[in-house]
Amino acid sequence: MKTARTFAQALFCTTLEDDACGQCLECRKVEHGNHPDLHLLAPDGSSIKIDQIRDLQRVFSYRSESKNPKVYIIDQADTMTVQAANSLLKFLEEPPIPAVAILITENGQALLPTIQSRAQLVPFTPLSPGLMLQTLVDEGYPSPLARCAVHLSSGLDGCRELMEQNWFAEIRNVVLQLGKEALGRGSSALVTAGQKVFKAGLSDHLDTLLNLFHLWFKDMLHVQYGKHESIVFIDQLDFLSTHALTRSTAQWVSYMDLAAECRKKLRYNVNSQLCLEQFLIGLEG
Repeated sequence: MKTARTFAQALFCTTLEDDACGQCLECRKVEHGNHPDLHLLAPDGSSIKIDQIRDLQRVFSYRSESKNPKVYIIDQADTMTVQAANSLLKFLEEPPIPAVAILITENGQALLPTIQSRAQLVPFTPLSPGLMLQTLVDEGYPSPLARCAVHLSSGLDGCRELMEQNWFAEIRNVVLQLGKEALGRGSSALVTAGQKVFKAGLSDHLDTLLNLFHLWFKDMLHVQYGKHESIVFIDQLDFLSTHALTRSTAQWVSYMDLAAECRKKLRYNVNSQLCLEQFLIGLEG
């Protein structure tokens, strides 16, 4: 998104020809989110709907008062409904006025093949987790949190934003407690989940919780294969070392699959408490 907005600035900039100066009136309008020729579109709820695309088309039916092309940025473009994507397709091919379209997605293969064939792919590679970790620790962020954050975000800004949320440290602690309880006999993980997740108001962050569980199980595999330098929950090394061999490699992988399946169910609006409880029961076998 940052790159997309900077690209829009470069198109509008009145000072530089092939870049954005960041200082002219056009650049500052983009920076402040009030440029009349730049339009941002994001999911309404869980998806981008056809009415949103129609509204965008209506706005683009009016000519710009300046010589600028109009620019629209669609964030999470892979969440478009089929109807919205089909509506966008004709708009991509035949915009009524000069236009630049930028589609941002974490899963380009989820876009219609017809849209993919009409777009130029610009892939972004995440920064190295090791590089980000060193930078964040040097800035004074706690190493245990930073180790988790660098595997959940592809950039430093995202890591910093994540760690500045009070709930992030709480979610990490909950994952550690649930992860340990679920592996024991007579597990109390379901009770803990009810108290520490749902009653504590952390249910909005289940996606992060499940991602952390994925890292927790992956750490068990790292211990099994002696890859201690790759362990995320390094402050839990004693527990990991004691329990990594209590399950087979295939079992730890199956737990990772359980976490992925639970995340998928959440995207389809399955009841969050039921989803987490099924996940924890699956861990208990």
